[in-house]
Amino acid sequence: MLPATFKLCAAISYRHLRNMTGLRRQAAVAISQELSKLACRGAGPGSWVHQVRRRSSLLGSRLEEAPFSEMEMSYIRQGEEALQKSLSILGDQDGWKTETVVDNGDRVLSKVLPDVGKVFRLEVVVDQPLDTVYGELVDNMEQMADWNPSVKEIKILQKIGKDTVITHEKAAATPGNIVGPRDFVSVRCSRRRGSTCVLAGMATKYGAMPEQEGFIRAENGPTCMILRPLPGSPSQTRLTWLLSIDLKGWLPKSIINQVLSQTQVDFANHLRQRLAQPAAGGC
Repeated sequence: MLPATFKLCAAISYRHLRNMTGLRRQAAVAISQELSKLACRGAGPGSWVHQVRRRSSLLGSRLEEAPFSEMEMSYIRQGEEALQKSLSILGDQDGWKTETVVDNGDRVLSKVLPDVGKVFRLEVVVDQPLDTVYGELVDNMEQMADWNPSVKEIKILQKIGKDTVITHEKAAATPGNIVGPRDFVSVRCSRRRGSTCVLAGMATKYGAMPEQEGFIRAENGPTCMILRPLPGSPSQTRLTWLLSIDLKGWLPKSIINQVLSQTQVDFANHLRQRLAQPAAGGC
């Protein structure tokens, strides 16, 4: 099938076919499908970061031919940049320090990066299959405020293709109002390569959502969640969450670090409670 796919791509290089939008979209979809098939053929342990980064870059090059506007392509590239930066951070195993370890095995690690600042890494196992977890975090994204007390509201402002969205998120007040009202505008992208799902994002500018009265516009990213079936137990999912946030304003770093670390631990608990209820999903 792969040779036929490349023939299809070669065909759209001719001038009289290059303007056929349907054919160009068909070529991009075909390549995406073939890359997904290749990803399922024997990616060994420890190679998932390399595989996702490589194939995501290949697919990104084909997206340049999709019929998106210049602004839409800019957002797609930002999402790809967030994904690549996040995977690069997670792929480097050196320098991580333990912040929190919970009795159930959940743990939060952290490290300081020169160009990013302090980032946090949550590692947990959820007793639900990957498709269910993915469905809750992506397909039901706008319902997150129903079960995550740290989120007041999430709205999808724009969808670009099937993998990229622009969102506006309002953070809920922290206990004691230690951190005042914050909101975020982010570009988010999702990718699936074989049995691995990656959900990445970073702060962006969106003209239709300027800074809101009563909120400090904070910035996140690069940030991402990695979802993989637990080896030997496909009914469980290993979730890794890289969190990087600039809350802005005048806040002591000690308070920020404590809030962010606890936010990740609380998120895992609330997610488990949500998934214990009937939930739609599908990756």
